[in-house]
Amino acid sequence: MATFVLIHGAGDVGWYWHLVEAELHARGHDAISPDLPCDDDSAGLPEYADAVVGAIGDRTDLIIVAQSFGGFTAPLVCDRVAARLLVLVAPMIPAPAEAPAGYSARTRYEEEARDHYDDAIALFYQDVPPELAAEALKRARAQSEVRMGEPSPLRAWPDVPTRVLICRDDRMFPAAFLRRVAQERLGIIPDEIDGGHTPALSRPHELADRLEAYAAEQGLLAHRPLAAQPDSP
Repeated sequence: MATFVLIHGAGDVGWYWHLVEAELHARGHDAISPDLPCDDDSAGLPEYADAVVGAIGDRTDLIIVAQSFGGFTAPLVCDRVAARLLVLVAPMIPAPAEAPAGYSARTRYEEEARDHYDDAIALFYQDVPPELAAEALKRARAQSEVRMGEPSPLRAWPDVPTRVLICRDDRMFPAAFLRRVAQERLGIIPDEIDGGHTPALSRPHELADRLEAYAAEQGLLAHRPLAAQPDSP
């Protein structure tokens, strides 16, 4: 059985993962999705990592999964816990000591061919059911930028197997951009699924399938109850 530690992105909450979390629980895995202190002006990346490590407690067989800006927190968590695998979904992929505020310039994000959207639904939730997209916006929090200029405490990429999963229809981080950044920064060819930037809401079953397959590759098989046997005649 794996313990999936699900880290949300900027200005968000752990609820983002609730459908995937339910899927993983139903399949016999443990899963947690803590809220990060993203609206707290006094909190930076170290405090985000503190929140995740505190939520993990004494759990083991950890698979750290990070969405979008959660990619800045996830490797810091992996430096502090015995993670079996790190999975980055539609992610930001930080370099050591990189400040979040410098990410766009250093990855040449603005040079990437992409469409521009002023509407949050169109940018983040274009393929999410309308009622879920509305709930996501309702639950969203303002992302503090007070400490975004601080260099990450990350000194080197953690010595943990890493997978990158990108979304072919992502309007925030286009697939071509993420293919390039994953190759440049991690030497990884990403895995791909259909969908936009928020697959935990638009494709929770498919995303859970991918995560469970990654767990199986690490030998972390779910503990499912045996099917009931019919009474003997």
